[in-house]
Amino acid sequence: MIAAIIFIAHIIFALIVFIKKFQSDGLLTAGMNLVLIIILFAVGWTVTGLISKLLMTPEGFGTEFNRDTFSLFLLTIIEAIFYSYYYRPIFTEDGKER
Repeated sequence: MIAAIIFIAHIIFALIVFIKKFQSDGLLTAGMNLVLIIILFAVGWTVTGLISKLLMTPEGFGTEFNRDTFSLFLLTIIEAIFYSYYYRPIFTEDGKER
């Protein structure tokens, strides 16, 4: 269930970025941003999966928070930090949040 929530959050974020970029810059830029998000998600999940294999057993901390969910959670934290800097201009207006 936790993994499903993380996947849905990623999909919603990708759609929001796509829509905002489509409205301001056009279809090509919006599509490139969507591809960037997908590639960073795929590569990041692979890297955090390797890290989680070093840190914990496959069972993890229970049935809902296993090693795969831990790697998704770690990826989400890393992406949130990166995207908060990378996409700050589309979510702010004159230094103020929209």
